Amino acid sequence: MKLKEKPSPQIATKILAIVEKSLDDDQANDVTVISLMGKTDIAEYMVIASGRSARHVDSTTDHLISKLKKAGITGIRSEGRHLKDWVLIDAGYVIINLFRPEVRSHYDLEKLWETEIHEKNLTESLKN
Repeated sequence: MKLKEKPSPQIATKILAIVEKSLDDDQANDVTVISLMGKTDIAEYMVIASGRSARHVDSTTDHLISKLKKAGITGIRSEGRHLKDWVLIDAGYVIINLFRPEVRSHYDLEKLWETEIHEKNLTESLKN
């Protein structure tokens, strides 16, 4: 597997701005941005948001992908669109997770990343 090249901060920030604006335009709920810089090589940011229904998740996904492509972002991939419960969009340096609210609370990705960060900090503290 080939790792992504190190992006310029401007590219990751540009993609993130498009994502945040699109989610705001489509009235996505509980939008959370998690910085992944220095934590993993898979992306610079992870965005987690909820739609009000399966239909809202699907239309928000469609609008977001269209806006990213219109902005010249290439290589966009998505998973889970057929179920409309949890859609993952890989926009290069930003990964977007769109959920129906009950699915989001079940998987609780924010807590998963929070736990990983806490454990990493705890391990570093113990070394000192």
